[in-house]
Amino acid sequence: MNTVTEAIAVPGALKRLADEGVSVWLDDLSRRRITSGSLADLVASGSAVGVTTNPSIFQAAIGSGEGYEEQLADLAVRGVTVDEAVRMMTTADVRDAADVLRPVYDASGGRDGRVSIEVDPRLAHDTGATVAEARQLAWLVDRPNVMIKIPATKAGLPAVTEVVGLGISVNVTLIFSLERYREVMAAYLAGLEKARERGVDLSTVHSVASFFVSRVDSEIDKRLTALGTEEALALRGRAALANARLAYEAYEDVFASARWLALAGDKANRQRPLWASTGVKDPAYKDTLYVDELVAPGTVNTMPEATLYAVADHGEITGDTVTGGYPQARADLAALERLGISYDEVVQQLEDEGVAKFESAWQDLLDAVSTSLDSKGVDA
Repeated sequence: MNTVTEAIAVPGALKRLADEGVSVWLDDLSRRRITSGSLADLVASGSAVGVTTNPSIFQAAIGSGEGYEEQLADLAVRGVTVDEAVRMMTTADVRDAADVLRPVYDASGGRDGRVSIEVDPRLAHDTGATVAEARQLAWLVDRPNVMIKIPATKAGLPAVTEVVGLGISVNVTLIFSLERYREVMAAYLAGLEKARERGVDLSTVHSVASFFVSRVDSEIDKRLTALGTEEALALRGRAALANARLAYEAYEDVFASARWLALAGDKANRQRPLWASTGVKDPAYKDTLYVDELVAPGTVNTMPEATLYAVADHGEITGDTVTGGYPQARADLAALERLGISYDEVVQQLEDEGVAKFESAWQDLLDAVSTSLDSKGVDA
């Protein structure tokens, strides 16, 4: 079986991405990836300089049981609850991955070498519980290169401010709309201002804003196909890139503002845009579409393994493919509105579905772990 590391002994396109100011992170983690040396190989080759996780990733990894048998047996003997068991296993994986990535973290001054872990998705609409969970996760992992993932729901925004204000680095996730993205950046700046008031060294706080890409095309393409007109069909595969490019324009605007410059003077770090959901779901599109066409300085692209492999093999990195595309991006989104496809409706639907999918994956994970604990004779 081909592995990513076998295929990218000479990273090629991945190296060109780094040269363009794009940090490549791997959107996957499992105990087997850590114990087999796969993650270490990716890091050593320079192919990936960070890791993101989410409830679906952990559900796939832990739900299989592979590599977790010994820890599950120990947890069963201790009689822990299923929630505690899941948190012990997920934080152990993130802690070990953070150790693998620590040299990158040190070499990059904390910019990369990061591993993200998400708050319990069932707390997405509870600000106070999200803050408490974020503090607990940071304490459990106990590594400087961990990032706590907080969803960009209305309740998540003040949680971002509070957690950043405590000096904890945050990955704000499930961002679909331009308006919400601006709110996320404002929440981050407010958090930095709180941290400064508390005497926190701002240079130690980092953040990324995970702007989701492929799901936008999946939903809008479905609506365009249903319309079926020549104009509608010509717009397929354009909405996600347009949305992301205009997000980068918003990023440039906010991080040139007087408010930001005052924080930058105190050695604060920009909150980098992170392109998430970059695996192509429509086989009609090139499998590296959301990498090749979203190259811009100061960004992160987190990729599932298959996308990372594809980019290494045949990615076409030709320089900045974002900043020159703002007029076309606005035209594409305007064309959708003219066809009766409501941008606001789509992005709200995607946020709601995103939270629901992660809640479902988390429940599936809890059920699988509960079954494993029960099989060892312990009431979970």
